[in-house]
Amino acid sequence: MNSNKNNSTNFLVQGSILAIASIISRIVGLLYRVPLKAIIGKMGNNYYGTAFEIYSIILIISSYSLPLAVSKLVATRMEMGQVKNTMKVLKGALLFAFISGGIFMTVVFFGADFFTGLLQTPLASVALRVLAPVILIVAVLGVFRGFFQGLHTMMPSAVSQIIEQIINAIVSVVAAYFLFGYGMRIGGVLGDSEEYAAAYGAAGGTLGTALGALAALLFVLFIYVIFYKKFKRRVIRDHKPMKESYGTIFKILIMTIIPVLLSTTLYNISSILDQGIFKNIVTLQGYDKKLIGEWWGVYTGQYKVLINVPISIASAMAASSVPTLTAAYQRQDKKQIRYQIHSATRFIMIIAFPCTVGMAVLGGPIMMFLFADADPISAQMMTYGAISILFYSLSTLSNGLLQGINRLRIPVQNAAIALVLQALFLIGALELFDLNIFAVVYANAFYAFCMCVLNHIAVVRYSGVHQNIMTTYILPFTASAIMGVAVFLVYQGVHFVTKSNSISCVFGIIFGGIVYFVVLLLIRGIGKKELLRFPKGAYLVYIAEKLHLL
Repeated sequence: MNSNKNNSTNFLVQGSILAIASIISRIVGLLYRVPLKAIIGKMGNNYYGTAFEIYSIILIISSYSLPLAVSKLVATRMEMGQVKNTMKVLKGALLFAFISGGIFMTVVFFGADFFTGLLQTPLASVALRVLAPVILIVAVLGVFRGFFQGLHTMMPSAVSQIIEQIINAIVSVVAAYFLFGYGMRIGGVLGDSEEYAAAYGAAGGTLGTALGALAALLFVLFIYVIFYKKFKRRVIRDHKPMKESYGTIFKILIMTIIPVLLSTTLYNISSILDQGIFKNIVTLQGYDKKLIGEWWGVYTGQYKVLINVPISIASAMAASSVPTLTAAYQRQDKKQIRYQIHSATRFIMIIAFPCTVGMAVLGGPIMMFLFADADPISAQMMTYGAISILFYSLSTLSNGLLQGINRLRIPVQNAAIALVLQALFLIGALELFDLNIFAVVYANAFYAFCMCVLNHIAVVRYSGVHQNIMTTYILPFTASAIMGVAVFLVYQGVHFVTKSNSISCVFGIIFGGIVYFVVLLLIRGIGKKELLRFPKGAYLVYIAEKLHLL
């Protein structure tokens, strides 16, 4: 195991490794959604998104909190040199995963019609049944990922994420193509070929999720078998007097999982709550059923897919922060706790601000570039909703930070408060202002904003950390604002010359990245020491020095 010093200085690197893998995975996921959407259409996206919303909530309840809980328990025991107890944590967590995953897999498979019926999208049950076995697979996979993260190595999780998404992408597109045709033939018999084609095409997309998760699990198991040969020697050499029983391990595991589970459930249930409120109210308002389905298809299949790419960086940083913060908390090293919280928050803001501004400026062109969607409503969704990237990045990270310093109940309380406020906001926006799908976009951002504020108050209260407002928020925002103007001008200029949206988008994104990097260095928004902590940091420093920016 690395020394405490190495762990403290290494957490940004490990977080960056996981963040890069998450970005690659999200980009692969984004790219395959382009042909998938072309195959299954907006209505298919509606079925696909509905199935995933239900699956995601069940996954959260059954096993989503396992990686974080396991990483906390493993990190704590390894910090105290209790290697045998660490192995007991792994075995106890695997037992929990098989029990909870198996139960919820059965519930989803046989209750698919009931769940999708509640959300006014009954044909989504076909896709949901395909996702049922994934609940068990992901539960077991999450235990092994949490085990390695607790040992301060993110590489198995990172590589398995990429493998999972590549297999997912290939299978999803191929299966969607064939099952779409199969659904068309079934619909021809039953009298609605378009609806059934979309539903079975969506099921093809979820088949990719299942096989991708299975491939990731097989990879992590392979790594574990290789790793265990070396780790077993450490287990044998462990003669610590304190030996925990499996009963004790199981109790601690459950007591750790419950608050994390409640927090993540409340944190993520907002999407399914949005869907239930939105579809029922706009149906009563007299909107066409097909139009409602298409709106929701764009929201879940395009808007949320895009904003989740940068948000995944915050998720990765939260995952890497938890074990290192847990170890520092175990040592009562307040200086190290504050350093890690400050560094992680600054890292996220340096990434989240330009992503937010970039998505807002190029919202419409990106929708057209990736999804061939020239609908102004789709473009406005991205432009108006881009602020969610900033708020969700901060709230996702702060959830992990609070869990890392053992304040597990605080995110639960904050999520519950934010959820109630969001529901009231959404109902008001729909009933009083008739904002249709934009009410959901604004409510989504409002929820994340509430979580940001509440979590920030708690982080300051329990850690004593005070972010440098200038370097953490003002300078990245300034550089992002300048970048936004540059991106807009470059896009318009290139588009005027080439008349090509795709070429203009690519030029705008590349130029924007360069402008942001240069401006951030010029206004001293980031220094040499911080750059060196980034992946390929030495190379970035070399470029900056050659350009006389440092």
